[in-house]
Formats: sequence, C-alpha cells, structure tokens
Amino acid sequence: MGKVIVKKVVKRKKGYLYYVDGKGNVCEAKMARGGKKRKKKTKKRKAKRRKKRR
Repeated sequence: MGKVIVKKVVKRKKGYLYYVDGKGNVCEAKMARGGKKRKKKTKKRKAKRRKKRR
C-alpha cells in the first residue's frame, strides 16, 4: 500500500476521481455514474394476416 506524502495539495471537486499516473502526475477523471433510466422502446411488429374462415 502507498503512503501519503503531502495532504491538501490538490483542490478536489465533487464527482471526480484523482489518481497518480505512471509519470507521477496527479490526474482527475470524471467518475462514471449510472445514466438516467429510459423507457423501453416498443418494437414495431408487422400485423399478421388471419386466415379466412369458411
């Protein structure tokens, strides 16, 4: 596990993830959130032809 070197150097924004990349830079990335739930699209179906009764 890593150790904390310096605290409160980066101003953190709500909804962002902060990490140290391979070069040692501190990077921020927008956190993935679940999208809004959408209504299911109804599938259009072709009308079936009925057999004529005799």
